[in-house]
Amino acid sequence: MNGLILINKPVGMTSADVVYKLRKILHLKKIGHAGTLDPAVSGVLPIAVGQATKLIDRLHERSKQYHGTGRLGLQTDTGDLSGRVIAKQQVERPVTYDQLATALESLTGAVQQVPPLYSAVKVNGRKLYEYARAGETVEVPARTVNVEEFVLTGEPLFDETSHVEDFSFGVTCSKGTYVRTLVEQVGTELNLPAVMTKLVRTKSAGFDLTQTVTIEDVEQNMANPAQFLLPLDALFTDLVKVELSKGQWQKVQNGAVLQLQDISADEQEIALVFGGKIKAIYKRMAGRTDLYVPGLMLLQND
Repeated sequence: MNGLILINKPVGMTSADVVYKLRKILHLKKIGHAGTLDPAVSGVLPIAVGQATKLIDRLHERSKQYHGTGRLGLQTDTGDLSGRVIAKQQVERPVTYDQLATALESLTGAVQQVPPLYSAVKVNGRKLYEYARAGETVEVPARTVNVEEFVLTGEPLFDETSHVEDFSFGVTCSKGTYVRTLVEQVGTELNLPAVMTKLVRTKSAGFDLTQTVTIEDVEQNMANPAQFLLPLDALFTDLVKVELSKGQWQKVQNGAVLQLQDISADEQEIALVFGGKIKAIYKRMAGRTDLYVPGLMLLQND
């Protein structure tokens, strides 16, 4: 079994939990996920099966999209509502839509982030949450992430009784971006504590929520994997496909360079097809427009 399963991960499960359950259901060991989701976050979790595990790094390269909500006036040690409150400040007057929108806009492009202490980022060989749970301090280096879009998706809601303000947002960002940290950074821009209250990943690796299935769907359709398993070819819809002759296919199996005509010089990668399936991804040789070299071998048979 080779391909991709797009799971709609429920709140309360870790990404590792999903992989563990699918291994038991499918009776396969070669399974991995492309992009960790926190237990409190739901949404699109791509699961690579079989030879698709070779493509996990490639899946990470694509942007991710989220819809979520945040709250001004409160901050926790985890960046979401699962943590311990470490700061509270009454929002004395409503923050306007334009003020919030400006704060979000300022956090687009190349953004510096310090990963949250309750995260799986490793420092000196240990995960940050291990330091946090042990009550130990560690210097966490900042890193640069790319935020393509960060916008409000509705009018902010000011609570006159509790003096907090909730806002909803949509964000498109690169791998490695911590959205709960982004929400905290919004608070910093507005001189207020802030916390993420809900988050759903709506798109990952080029696939969206409408294409997802549940773990229960997988379990109930084991007799018909096409109901939940996307073929490897679905990951390369953006590439030019080149049909191979038998002779070319023999060369590809031996890792040979291919000379190919009539392919645009803009095509840095191409998908090589034989027997109706993509067998390999080849990359254009530097300085040449007609020569392509092996990039990724798939050699799928099923």
